[in-house]
Amino acid sequence: MTTASDVYREFEWRGMVYEGTEGVRDALAREKVTGYIGFDPTAASLHVGSLLPLLALARLQRCGHHPIAIAGGGTGMIGDPSGKTQERQLLSLERIDENLRGIRGQLERFLDFDSPTNPARIVNNADWLAKLNLMEFLRDIGKHFTVNGMLAKESVRRRIESEDGISYTEFTYSLLQAYDFLVLFDRYGCTLQMGGSDQWGNIVAGADLIRKLRGGRAHGLVMPLVTTASGVKFGKTEAGAVWLDPALTSDFQFYQFWLNTDDRDTPKYLKYFTFLAEGEVAALERELGASPEKRVAQRELAREVTRLVRGPEAVERAERASAILFGGSLADAKADEVLEVFADVPSTEVEASRLAAPGLAIAELIALTGLAASKGEAARAIKGGGIYLNDARVADERGRVTLEQAIDGRLLVLRKGQRNRHVVKIARGR
Repeated sequence: MTTASDVYREFEWRGMVYEGTEGVRDALAREKVTGYIGFDPTAASLHVGSLLPLLALARLQRCGHHPIAIAGGGTGMIGDPSGKTQERQLLSLERIDENLRGIRGQLERFLDFDSPTNPARIVNNADWLAKLNLMEFLRDIGKHFTVNGMLAKESVRRRIESEDGISYTEFTYSLLQAYDFLVLFDRYGCTLQMGGSDQWGNIVAGADLIRKLRGGRAHGLVMPLVTTASGVKFGKTEAGAVWLDPALTSDFQFYQFWLNTDDRDTPKYLKYFTFLAEGEVAALERELGASPEKRVAQRELAREVTRLVRGPEAVERAERASAILFGGSLADAKADEVLEVFADVPSTEVEASRLAAPGLAIAELIALTGLAASKGEAARAIKGGGIYLNDARVADERGRVTLEQAIDGRLLVLRKGQRNRHVVKIARGR
């Protein structure tokens, strides 16, 4: 664990400081600070866009400070308008509770709740927000906010200028977030709130509320919003968001997302999303500059982030699957790994009885899948050396395929040429 005075510099060299309140560096150097970040349960899982703030809390704790993660069961009922062009769909209480359970488990992977010196906390802001009395809240909290100031927030102003506008519900979100900061200040001595740069106005509002009502000094520290060099929103792929939950984004897909990072983004992401030391990142950056085609830096990024989020076994599974994709042997592959890697590859179902001894003619199977227009064309492709079964070249155009050749008894992988694959799924009689 590094010393408490190191944490601001740790954020700084990693490029994680976008803006901070006056005196925040000194406060972090002078004392052990309690800081928090909120995560609203808008889905059953966090996605990679939440990794930067999540790791900010983890770095805060590793440097000796006290982290608090708010699982926003209260604010999740409203919806944060920041960065949104239209109103969020309101979630049911049951859905919010379900989402909270998933998010809590993910937070626990990054934070140490059993530390003898600075244990992390997870709190649910529904514990206090759901109990608020409207009249008391308006009188005691609302009076400290001007409509002028609320209208000046970029997230509000952008929505007001849009065709749909902004509801009063989302307009009040900043008051609730400010009140969260006040409650955490009172209960836990929390004097720091962190988040993305789009949260700056809300964070400053909370610090101002603490000053007005308690005479205390609180700070904010915000991180840049993560972007890609190509202009695509970070964490978005053709398949959709990249989730931390393996049930929503497989280990292989998760690993591949990081492995496919643009050269221009890789040094930044190594700083943002890993715990690699400054010297290690610098060495990988030099390697990237000298031999970009080897993708050493991207591979290390993929390994580190997958290990952090999913565990070392996930790295092994993802790399085995990657080997399958890029021409490795299918001899030791598992059926589930093959199906995961070739999820988008065309497939055909064949009854197991057709592969019982003496088996199905390979030329007939190829024609059946559509890799060749006819058995004759399939035979000619085999003679030309262009057909592979489970990545082994087929040498005999009169050969037959049996169940014994199936991977886990469940599937076969045919390939024509270098890239044209087809999965044969073996159906058992019902």
